[in-house]
Amino acid sequence: MGEQLVAAVAAALPDVVSAIPPAPAAALGRLGSRGPVVRRSQVPEPPVVAALRAVEPWVVERVHGALEGPLARLRLPDLGLTGGLAPPPSGAFATLHAGSEPEALRETRLLARTRPGLLELVAATSAGLPAEALLGPLRVGGDEEALAAAHGAGHLALAVITSALALRELGQGTAAVVGTALGVATERLRSAPVPPGYADAVVARRRAEYRLPQAGSDTVAVRDHAFALAEGAFPVGADFTANGLVDVVPGGVVVRTGGERGTLAVGFRVLAGPPDEVDTAEWDEVVDVSWTATRGDARLLGSDEARPAPRPGGAPEQVWGLRTPPWPGDYRVRVHAYGRDDPSGESAAIWLWEAPAEPPRVHARADRLGHRLRGEPEPPPVHRPEAAYRWVQRSGLSVAATVTVVTGSSAAEVVRAFGADPGAPASLADLRSGAHGWEQMWLAVLDRGADVLVVEENGFTGSHGPVLSLASRSGRAASMFWNVNAVTRLSFAERGEVLGSCEPGLTPSPDHPAAAAAMADLDFANFRDKHEKGLVAVERFTGRGLTEDDLHRITEAGVAYLIPQWPG
Repeated sequence: MGEQLVAAVAAALPDVVSAIPPAPAAALGRLGSRGPVVRRSQVPEPPVVAALRAVEPWVVERVHGALEGPLARLRLPDLGLTGGLAPPPSGAFATLHAGSEPEALRETRLLARTRPGLLELVAATSAGLPAEALLGPLRVGGDEEALAAAHGAGHLALAVITSALALRELGQGTAAVVGTALGVATERLRSAPVPPGYADAVVARRRAEYRLPQAGSDTVAVRDHAFALAEGAFPVGADFTANGLVDVVPGGVVVRTGGERGTLAVGFRVLAGPPDEVDTAEWDEVVDVSWTATRGDARLLGSDEARPAPRPGGAPEQVWGLRTPPWPGDYRVRVHAYGRDDPSGESAAIWLWEAPAEPPRVHARADRLGHRLRGEPEPPPVHRPEAAYRWVQRSGLSVAATVTVVTGSSAAEVVRAFGADPGAPASLADLRSGAHGWEQMWLAVLDRGADVLVVEENGFTGSHGPVLSLASRSGRAASMFWNVNAVTRLSFAERGEVLGSCEPGLTPSPDHPAAAAAMADLDFANFRDKHEKGLVAVERFTGRGLTEDDLHRITEAGVAYLIPQWPG
């Protein structure tokens, strides 16, 4: 049967390969380098079904539609492949499927239940074929797209013919044949050797598609006070005594952090040329170094991350996230660091551009850690009161909110000032879930005795002048608003008069002495911790700020108030 099987597959192979569309074929052909999207079922499934579920639905539908006609015309011999299978189980069972589930997946799942061992038989039979000998004559040259499509189409065609040979003996239709074949081919393509020249074609495609400038951000897993820009494994042997921030060692560029371990947000830019100026106002430490890339495609790497193991079958390494240009060369690397003396607010950025090698250059050296590493006397600690509010970025208020503190008024009076009815409380959980509509404005209040705290998640009523005027009739009121578009508003009112309102750092600050005193020594021109700085100003003006315990108490109370219309 072995020779007959190979002969049958070889005879049908050209027609089946030519019927498979290039786009889904290329998607399958790249599985060895990119890996499939994992879509797990709630119950254990046979490997072929699990592999089929991982295939993008559009691939399943395109292949199914393209092969319906060719499979109907395909003439195959009866080789008796399924003669040794156990008979179908007796009894009844039920199946459940979603309307969006591809027909090929549904039929293959059903086949796994009604004909135990069939999918495994097709997979084993397909795996036993001499793939290299059969596919060698069909190989084509070309770019990455063409090579991936030929690779995917070839292995899928082998699985389709094997599946058709077996399933037709049991009276199964095209959907089951295609679904089984896609599952079998997906499993095979995860580890099948890539075509000759494919690795070089991938590099050529990356280079052709890479555009300058590039910009973004990433998070790295810091351990032992370091992260790196590396082409391979995490570089070792860094010494930070020269400049207190960065060292170039074999394998990449290593950056010294303030935090010993944790995740760190790192900005990343690849520039078309040198930047026009050095940003020393927003950063504590800024250092330029030169680095030579041996092959390119360096990435930000945390010190406890392992380099991905080579893909089976010689497939090129996966390329995800931000990367340096995919070619070798000399680069200038500018490393920025902020907040290393207080890791709760630490951040970093790396800028890179092609440039000849030159000596390192220090543009800014301000933090105490840098002085200590360089063996220099440490400057006095910098007090940043906004650091006390950094917890807000880990709370439900991080994206958009308004926090208002009112003195001299009762909670009911404050609720009325916001245009809500204190006699009509609503469920906080319902409002957070959008049960009243996502556009509905609402507020939650906490009576703290000497003042009333108002929290609006994704709301802004407290930033309106008329609202603050009403709320402050018997005392003071201040609010800080921010949203996802980086719009902010800091406002102050006393005895019914709005003393001033501004977008901190962008519009003129209030000149009223009380408001100015609340904002004194808060550097709003520096974009960092702007929300937190605004909350410090609110606390200074009213005498009380926001705490994590306050938010917990609001949640525990579970009460909020609908604002039927936006006042002001």
